[in-house]
Amino acid sequence: MKYQAQVEDLTFDVEIEEGGGMTLNGEPVNASLIQVGPLGLYSLLLDNESIELVVTETPQGYRVTLGGRVFDVNVADERQLRLAGARGGPAAPTGEVLIKAPIPGLVSRLYVRPGDSVKANQALAILEAMKMENELRAPRDGAITDVKVKAGERVEQGAVLIVFH
Repeated sequence: MKYQAQVEDLTFDVEIEEGGGMTLNGEPVNASLIQVGPLGLYSLLLDNESIELVVTETPQGYRVTLGGRVFDVNVADERQLRLAGARGGPAAPTGEVLIKAPIPGLVSRLYVRPGDSVKANQALAILEAMKMENELRAPRDGAITDVKVKAGERVEQGAVLIVFH
């Protein structure tokens, strides 16, 4: 099965073969991913090196926390890519967007208020968790419609922090 993953302005072609083999941009990769906890904690074994990461699903794809950094990852499979090609390219997500806590933590900083306009990839808030600061960013341009938390507030994984349209 073929997939295309987009992280910021980088695009990766991933193919997972029936026998478990995998290629990344056409090159063979020795990797496996297994869930090791109930809260989206995964272990990635990449070239015999274990890397822990937290993965949560978002309306636009996945939010991956790795080494104190947060990445929004959009993934399309072969079918979605064919459909996007027929339309002339992938459509930007529309409608209301909920920014949720990828892991339990403390909201240490908020950079936005209701009514603010935001640009794609703009920092919205900082969530401290596991002794790391996780910067939550806007997945696209929009306007903040609601901020459901205050700086200094503790939140659970999946809690809605910010809503924008």
